[in-house]
Amino acid sequence: MTIIRCSWAKPSNPLYLDYHDTEWGVPCHDELRLFEMLNLEGAQAGLSWETVLNKRASYRAAFDGWDAEKIAAYGPEQVAELLANPGIVRNRLKVAAAITNAQAYLRLRAGGDSLDRLLWSYVDGQPIVNNTGERIIKTALSDRLSKDLAKLGFKFVGSTIVYAYMQGIGMVDDHDADCFCRHR
Repeated sequence: MTIIRCSWAKPSNPLYLDYHDTEWGVPCHDELRLFEMLNLEGAQAGLSWETVLNKRASYRAAFDGWDAEKIAAYGPEQVAELLANPGIVRNRLKVAAAITNAQAYLRLRAGGDSLDRLLWSYVDGQPIVNNTGERIIKTALSDRLSKDLAKLGFKFVGSTIVYAYMQGIGMVDDHDADCFCRHR
């Protein structure tokens, strides 16, 4: 039996296939993964998702397992170490954004909210299932969420990045109509 996947799922990369098969489009409510994915999607800006996915384990190690409290306290020494780390995307703005995002995330939590509650409130707790058959890169909803995240102090959260994030954490199901993951 042949398994049919989305046209973008690259069979040559086991990490990519696993991501497609087990994560992409699957509703996520885990705070740590939500924070990780927000930062990884931002790191992906201008690059392929495969590049970032291949560096994911290195990112986890370099950013202290995505511990927001530790990241928020990073100073010049940690930034220099990150910018010298070949296991991540060594872009000063993206590294600074991860630190800023940790600080914004901690403010959100200190205010009694969670990333999970905030994000899923935009879709009333239910994933959006698109049936267009087209590749969507942003929507009015991703525009609104992007602006709201920026107001909260998050960086690298443009509408296209946010839409990819929404797909990655399962707020949106954009699996191809014939993909075995559709409507899990």
